[in-house]
Amino acid sequence: MLLLHLSDVNEASWAEAFAKALHPYPVVRRGDDFDPADVRYIFVWKPKPDAFDGLSGLEVILSLGAGVDALLKHPKLPDVPLVRFVDADLSQRMSDYVVAHVTMHHRLYTRFRADQKARRWEQFYPPSASESTVGIMGMGVLGKDAARRLRPLGFSLRSWSRTRKAVEGVECFAGADEFDAFLSGTDILVNLLPLTPETTGILSYETFGKLRHGVLQGGPAVINAARGGHQREADIVRALQDGTLGAASLDVFEVEPLPPSSPLWELENCYITPHIAAISDEKSGVRYFSRIIAEHRAGKPLINVVDRNRGY
Repeated sequence: MLLLHLSDVNEASWAEAFAKALHPYPVVRRGDDFDPADVRYIFVWKPKPDAFDGLSGLEVILSLGAGVDALLKHPKLPDVPLVRFVDADLSQRMSDYVVAHVTMHHRLYTRFRADQKARRWEQFYPPSASESTVGIMGMGVLGKDAARRLRPLGFSLRSWSRTRKAVEGVECFAGADEFDAFLSGTDILVNLLPLTPETTGILSYETFGKLRHGVLQGGPAVINAARGGHQREADIVRALQDGTLGAASLDVFEVEPLPPSSPLWELENCYITPHIAAISDEKSGVRYFSRIIAEHRAGKPLINVVDRNRGY
């Protein structure tokens, strides 16, 4: 049977949808009357400490999130395959966010919003897209999709990832030895990395200081739509205040919800969204995981299995 263990989402709605999609395969929720030993699949989001207790017959863990960094830290995570959510709808939503904020920073929204507030008519022309370089950190499914959607807009594109990738229209960098070279030609930095011990805190003052200056008035911009653990918020505040960064778009934070006391709220060149860049849609999620369960039961190999050593 399939067990749902979902926190902070409508578990009942997901269960009803799965029951229809998988019928007659049994679907249960926490609190239902079932034998934990009969559970073969568990669908999780923010699982509680006892989520996996008694699941002696568990074969696969299905994660509602595209990122699994928090799940991998669960103290009782069973040693079975872990499948993450990879879906065109999720990628589209993330790319929508990235494109919106890249173009906003490229067109110097912060400067012109300040002019409007001051009722100041001062014509200034932003650089063309072809003169501006967007650097994407992370060339997984989400990073590749973002690059594909940015390319027709005319931006120069570059990427940085753990291992070298080959992506059409993108200058690809890889590994620690090429990180500084990647940053030195980047005007708008987009973070879509998985959160691992190696990438924790990568959005630091040191990193920001290595970005290219002189193309965007006010300084380079950073966009983080991955994980709050990637950023050092004190460094972001400092960089936004002293001109090391011209602007920042942040969808994720070290502590969520972002505390009212955070100085990020007060910065006019910081754009805050409450972790909404890409949400896992119920219809597409049920369709995706129902297919995985059906194919696995038919003896086919699992797809999008997390490499626990890499963390994604």
